[in-house]
Amino acid sequence: MSDQDANQPDGTPRDETPTTRLRRELPQEVPAAASRAQRGEESGEPALTGRQRLVQGLWPLRVSRAQLIVALLLFGLGFGLAVQVASNSDSGNALRGARQEDLVRILDELDDRSQRLEDEKQGLEQQRQELENSSDQAEEARKQTVEKEKQLGILAGTVAAQGPGITMTIEDTKGTVEANMLLDAIQELRAAGAEAIQVNGVRVVAGTYLTESGASVRVDGNKINAPYRFKVIGKPQDLEPALNIPGGVVQTLEKEQATVSVERSTKIVVDALRAAEQPDYARSSSQ
Repeated sequence: MSDQDANQPDGTPRDETPTTRLRRELPQEVPAAASRAQRGEESGEPALTGRQRLVQGLWPLRVSRAQLIVALLLFGLGFGLAVQVASNSDSGNALRGARQEDLVRILDELDDRSQRLEDEKQGLEQQRQELENSSDQAEEARKQTVEKEKQLGILAGTVAAQGPGITMTIEDTKGTVEANMLLDAIQELRAAGAEAIQVNGVRVVAGTYLTESGASVRVDGNKINAPYRFKVIGKPQDLEPALNIPGGVVQTLEKEQATVSVERSTKIVVDALRAAEQPDYARSSSQ
């Protein structure tokens, strides 16, 4: 048989299948691992371990703008929390040096204030029930309106008031008592539940202000001189301890060489009146 007969018309040997021919023409397969190893050997660089590839992926850091903003916000939040915790710690340290009887007195005062709020809540609930259950709701509403008007008149200083309370007298022979000290006394009495206050014949209301006037003090523009006499209506068991707390009104005035005396009474009359003021701009929203 001639060579021409042994080969097919395309030149392929007759005893070889097409598959064998194609495999022969393709390059020899090389494993992936072996290929990477050969590339490493050809470049002269050692192969990287898994940990080294992880480090290369994490460093240098690539921080986006959004990530930077979130980091700044978290830092500000943490700083604010740290300042708040430090502030609470300082306020707690202020009571650590107080005596046991002072702490008991402060705790009793807080309990009394809570009780007053609870009593006020019960009174409002009782009024609501009376309005709901009354057979003549219009008449009941009128009675409550008149009573509310009296209460508001006491707070506004337009009507006289009487009831249990205290009388506080401040003797200032050295002339060291200032207007801000008297204002602190008024604020402390209000916090302790004072319902009506009068100082040397001047009614104290929500908008009362005190100023210096040489060696004297002016209350809402009215000049008053020592001794300063406070007539206060409220619960005596709450008012007197509030003035005598450690570092409170009495101790502050005594440091200024003033003499302070507080007397409880079952009947205090506050008869100094204020003229009813008509607002210039404010009007009732119900109209």
